[in-house]
Amino acid sequence: MNTVKTIETDGSRSGWVFYDGQCRFCYALARFFRTALRHKQFQLEPLQTAWVGEKLGLPPAELMSEMRLLTASGRLFGGADAVLELARSFWWAFPLRLLAGLPFGTALVHRAYQWIAAHRHCGANACALPSQKRAAGGASIRGWDYLPLFALPVVALGLSSGAPAWVVMWSVACGLFLGLKWLACREAGGRKPGVARLVGFIALWPGMDARKFLTAELCSDRGTRREWMLALFKTALGAGLVWALARRAFVIAPLLAAWVGMIGLAFGLHFGLFHLLSLAWRSRGVDAPRLMDAPLRAKSLAEFWGRRWNLGFSVPARRLLFQPLAARMGNARAALAVFLVSGWLHELVISLPARGGFGLPTAYFALQGVAGIFERSAVGRRWGLGRGWRGGLFTLAITGGPVFWLFHPPFARRVILPFLQSLGAL
Repeated sequence: MNTVKTIETDGSRSGWVFYDGQCRFCYALARFFRTALRHKQFQLEPLQTAWVGEKLGLPPAELMSEMRLLTASGRLFGGADAVLELARSFWWAFPLRLLAGLPFGTALVHRAYQWIAAHRHCGANACALPSQKRAAGGASIRGWDYLPLFALPVVALGLSSGAPAWVVMWSVACGLFLGLKWLACREAGGRKPGVARLVGFIALWPGMDARKFLTAELCSDRGTRREWMLALFKTALGAGLVWALARRAFVIAPLLAAWVGMIGLAFGLHFGLFHLLSLAWRSRGVDAPRLMDAPLRAKSLAEFWGRRWNLGFSVPARRLLFQPLAARMGNARAALAVFLVSGWLHELVISLPARGGFGLPTAYFALQGVAGIFERSAVGRRWGLGRGWRGGLFTLAITGGPVFWLFHPPFARRVILPFLQSLGAL
């Protein structure tokens, strides 16, 4: 459908945003953004108003299919095109404009809008996909449940405007973190763990598997003394890399110091401190498995990304994105879509604060998705990929070889080095 055309206007300086007045979700969004839209000379009006259909010249069925934007110059936009055109008027909508400018980004925005539009009248569990029903162990996720995931990073970006790049990075990361926490709690269903456990899940646990963490069943794996010592060693190793080795590397080359610092932060946080948190919660009977499970032992990309690397993201990605998409487009395309979304999220946390390197994180994760499809192909299986030493070597090459695409030089120079300086590491 052509969602952009020109309509004769009365010459006023105001534009119009037309929305479904019988949709509670649409009405709530209209009220939320009313003041901001008025500041930009946009007026709000329900699509059901009699003069709207006559003005736009659209039949009722087509008129109600999506929101409409009529600019003061007479240009009419519909659906996702209207959202992207509105985003041009607000600085805090830059992440959406950035997403639309990435490969396949505009198509994703259109697909997301179509899904939300198709489910905007859903109540309770009426429109839930089978894979999201309570029978599968969780609650149904509705379209507006995803709103905090998009809104909180934008709010964080606005609050950190003008701050150092590393502050912007952590602010946007916290926004995404809280958005994912919200989705995880919604997806967990009707579990009633108590306030202390819920606060602990949100504030003191980086994982996203709310089903496990909030369950009343006691975890039998309390950890061993050797595991405690290993977690403490990894934490100390990360601290040594950040506060001792990075300083010496800086004398040789600043970029080398940035990489030493990034490796140290990964060891200290993801492998060390997060492991200690896992042990602390497990010692109290809470099911909080460690998020990094010996990733170098992975013999396939599927094992690396699905079972060993950062389960804090892979668990919600599988349940909230991969499973619904796989039911519609198959496993291969769904996996590639998940990797592309991961790339776009990393653009927000890495490229946006660095103001450079745009597209490289997306290219990195696109390569992971394509390589994963090849690994499971007939040729890949014939070459021995996905198992044994060949699979391990292939996994290491694909994940580690292009890592400079993910943590590109602009990010290292403009974000990591100033952050290390703020920590007193340099």
